[in-house]
Amino acid sequence: MYRIEKKTEYALAVSPPPASGDELTEEIRACLIEQAMGALKNSFAPYSHYNVAAAALFSSGRIYTGANIESAAFTATVCAERNAIHHAAAMGERRLIAIAIVGGPDSEDADDLIKYDYCTPCGICRQVMRDFADPHTMRIICARSAQDYREWTLEEMLPESFGPEDLDK
Repeated sequence: MYRIEKKTEYALAVSPPPASGDELTEEIRACLIEQAMGALKNSFAPYSHYNVAAAALFSSGRIYTGANIESAAFTATVCAERNAIHHAAAMGERRLIAIAIVGGPDSEDADDLIKYDYCTPCGICRQVMRDFADPHTMRIICARSAQDYREWTLEEMLPESFGPEDLDK
């Protein structure tokens, strides 16, 4: 039913694009996890030594990857999830469907992930996701491999959240 097309080395697209996280298939989940695992080598974590990567699926069907990039001025550090989402937003994307996250200490090699617990998004990343997603249907997939993952809705990870619609009240 769905087809995944490789646009370039770093750009994949799901066709037709799923309308919500409720429509994710195992094939799409595995693709997101594998894309995140592939981006793990791009992590720059010389201070925390905690490598993280993410692959975000947007309503266009495009998948954007990101990796954490640390700075000696710690507040300038960017998490993998925000890196992927901000890249997508800069390309005109506005609706996040799902995101896969992988990571662990000194884990630039995706084969190391199985040794660690699931890497979950920080609070700031959860809030940024909220600005681009329907919290009831958007999916967060935290994985150690394409077969070993846990999945939540954004609402489960960020209950009673504050979102863009709250500014209209």
